[in-house]
Amino acid sequence: MDLLLKDRVALVTGAGRHIGREIALTLSREGAKLVVNDYFADRAKAVADEITAMGYEAIGTQADVRKEPDVTAMSKKAEDKFGKIDILVNNAGVLPEALLTELVSSGLGGTFAASDKKAWDGTMDVNLYGVLNCTRAVINYMIQQKYGKIVNIISDAGRVGEPRLTTYSAAKAGIVGFSKALAKEVGRYRINVNCVSVGATPQKGAVTEIADDKLKDWFRMYPLARGWERLGIPSDIANAVAFFASDVSTWVTGQVLSVSGGYSMVD
Repeated sequence: MDLLLKDRVALVTGAGRHIGREIALTLSREGAKLVVNDYFADRAKAVADEITAMGYEAIGTQADVRKEPDVTAMSKKAEDKFGKIDILVNNAGVLPEALLTELVSSGLGGTFAASDKKAWDGTMDVNLYGVLNCTRAVINYMIQQKYGKIVNIISDAGRVGEPRLTTYSAAKAGIVGFSKALAKEVGRYRINVNCVSVGATPQKGAVTEIADDKLKDWFRMYPLARGWERLGIPSDIANAVAFFASDVSTWVTGQVLSVSGGYSMVD
C-alpha cells in the first residue's frame, strides 16, 4: 500500500536511537523528508546520515524539547531547509534506561509518597511540556497550509495507570487529553492529531540482562508475547506511526492506538 508520504516533511523528536530512530527510518523509506531531532547532536546527525546514505533526504538537528527557544530554532531550521512541516512525531520522552530490568526484577521504581516536586518536574518537562512546545512551534505552519499530521507517542501507563510510575502515567495521560482537545480545534484545517501508545519495547539486548523466570513473568502481562516469545520491537511502533502520519488515515483523528501486545485493552 502506498502511504502517500512522498515529499512530505516529517519532524521526529527523540529520533537519535531506538523507537525514534526506527520511526525516522520508516517514514524515510515511505518517501518523507526527515528532520531528525535529538537532545544529543551526534545522535541526530548519525541517523540523518544513515537516511541520506540510503538515498533519502534528511537533516539532523539538536534541540532540548523542554526549551522553547531550542524548539523554535529547530522548527525554523526545518522550514528553511524544506519549506514546510507536514508531520510532527512527538517521540522524545524520558524513562530511566535500565527501567525494564528494574520493572521486572524489583517491581518498578519509587512510590508517589516517596517522590518530590523535583522528580515530578523532570518527568513533566520532557514528557508533557516537550509535546506542548513542539506542537506549538509547528501548529501555525500547519494551519496556514491547511494540512498536518501530529502523532504523539505515549505509554499504556497513561491509559490504565501504572503503580510506581505515577507522574509518568500522569504526563502520558495528559498528552491524551491534549491530543483529543487539539484534534477538535484543528480538524477544520485538515490537521489530524492521534496517539500511539507503547508497551514494553526494550532497547536491543536489554532483555538478555533479565533472568528467564522474570522474563516469563513479564510475558504473562502481554498476551501476544506468549505467542511470539518476545516483547515489543521498534518497528511495531514505527509502522503504526507511519499509518497515522499518512493520508491513508485522513478520516482518523483524536484516537489512541495501543501497540503493546495486548497489555491494555481499553474500551
